[in-house]
Amino acid sequence: MENREIARLLSETGDLMEIAAEDSFRIRSYRNAASVIESYPEPISAILKDAEKKVTDIPGIGKGIASVLHEIEERGTFERREQLLEKYPPTALELLKIQGLGPKSIKVIWELHRISTIDGLERLCQEQKLRELPRMGAKLEEKVLRSIAAYRQRTGRFLLSFAQNVADELLAALSKVPGVTKVTPAGSLRRGKETVGDIDLLVAGPGAEAALEVFVTHPKAHEVLGRGANKASIKYGLEGIQVDLRALPEESYGAALQYFTGSKEHGVAIRARAQKLGLTLNEYSLSRVDTKQVVASATEEEIYDALGLPCIPPELRENQGEIEAAEGVTLPHLIELEQIRGDLHMHTVETDGRATLEEMAETARARGYKYIAITDHSKALAMANGLDEKRAIAFARKIRGMDQSGLGLRVFSGIECDIRRDGEMDLDNDALGELDFVIGSVHGYMNQEASEMTDRLLRALECPHIKALGHPTGRMLLNRDSYPFDFDAVAKEAARCNVFLEINASPERLDLSAALVRSAKAKGCKFVISTDAHHPKHLDNMRYGVLTARRGWLEAKDVLNTLSVADFARSIGAKPGGHLS
Repeated sequence: MENREIARLLSETGDLMEIAAEDSFRIRSYRNAASVIESYPEPISAILKDAEKKVTDIPGIGKGIASVLHEIEERGTFERREQLLEKYPPTALELLKIQGLGPKSIKVIWELHRISTIDGLERLCQEQKLRELPRMGAKLEEKVLRSIAAYRQRTGRFLLSFAQNVADELLAALSKVPGVTKVTPAGSLRRGKETVGDIDLLVAGPGAEAALEVFVTHPKAHEVLGRGANKASIKYGLEGIQVDLRALPEESYGAALQYFTGSKEHGVAIRARAQKLGLTLNEYSLSRVDTKQVVASATEEEIYDALGLPCIPPELRENQGEIEAAEGVTLPHLIELEQIRGDLHMHTVETDGRATLEEMAETARARGYKYIAITDHSKALAMANGLDEKRAIAFARKIRGMDQSGLGLRVFSGIECDIRRDGEMDLDNDALGELDFVIGSVHGYMNQEASEMTDRLLRALECPHIKALGHPTGRMLLNRDSYPFDFDAVAKEAARCNVFLEINASPERLDLSAALVRSAKAKGCKFVISTDAHHPKHLDNMRYGVLTARRGWLEAKDVLNTLSVADFARSIGAKPGGHLS
């Protein structure tokens, strides 16, 4: 069983335990173990089978969880989970995805109405019975109905990172097939959309037909939906995401890649342009309407060139002005992953991270970064062991005083400081003034009215020490919508105050969205792209933040952490000390 599947079983059991109002310490142990296992670089199953290794050597895995892991390895489940599922149906877990409901509310709904499904919950709200339950009301009822509608819209969607991992696994297998010369993702995955519904893959070369056979017989192809001479479709993995593979002649590969990358709107506009030039464009070629002569087909560059355009990057193909920009030679020089010089949002064991400062620094150095900012949580996040003023100052002084020559990069002191309900920062100005890089973030009280949340964020931006606004909308993809606020007003104020907006590269967030990035750029905002890493492995997520930035039309000059060490330090007014010696 894969790590992510083991982590899911533990996490869901923690949720069931919370519904059952069990001991909070035990619940936390399950959730912590799930977090550790999901990001652990080695397969847990392999460790469990290795007589020379102990799973309890992994930080966060005690004897109790170790016993559960052995049971999962043997049976695919474990006794405590089965006991809870006898008490609460598994559909109750789905209710946790509805905003406004927590485990205690779900327990009340189950005990009083025996409802554990989305449909049943919707019926309860429509009959105005939810408002009659303790600590609920008409306002919550309306919120739950809106959340149910949003949840149904999200169903069948998958995170970009999940889809990319699936594609990477299949690309690795298909590229080994003799005679395969090209294999590439297309569709929304290639365009870097934050969530995808399915995955499109294209393969070309003499071995394309053999690749179809490898595809439908892959160990994780749980269901073959169809198999033809040139196309096959499967349901992949336990999650059942649909993957389509098309086999193509090499001479048509460029036309097919352009066609199947999309978006639909971009494709319609490009085909209309072709038509005006007396051409016709499909997945096989760009040809003349009158003579049927093929004008271009082998590469995308040839296709766009024949249409009088430079090749438009896949991330921009949404028919949102990219064709006009290409025509006017004003397409942006989109930021590249290689231009990122540092990561400015990460957590260590000082709060809720899984690695030391030195371990995070070593991973960043190995990636070629020149600097990082350590931004552990502030005291409001008590569950994360957040730093109070005294600890924050001591940690900052420790960073500035340490010999960083062995780390191979510059470490800046920072903090992810909570923005309180009233817009005040969680630490006082004297403490914040000791730090190099302060991120202001909202982590609680997200149910405020739009006007209250707007005022809260605007007040936070008045803090003279804040350098960046972290995950500015608070959304969690496929789980929690953005909190309501006047984004335009906040973006304008951030630009005025020279506060950078964060593009949080965590695949669960990717907050800001590409549309808001582009909107904020038009208002004069600048940005940071950071991973919010809680484990060294999370630094790999920078690629998703850069993809989002590219979809938002950003160039390197728009992003703070493309600067050199000296320019970055000067830009943020970094405190003396911490230089490499």
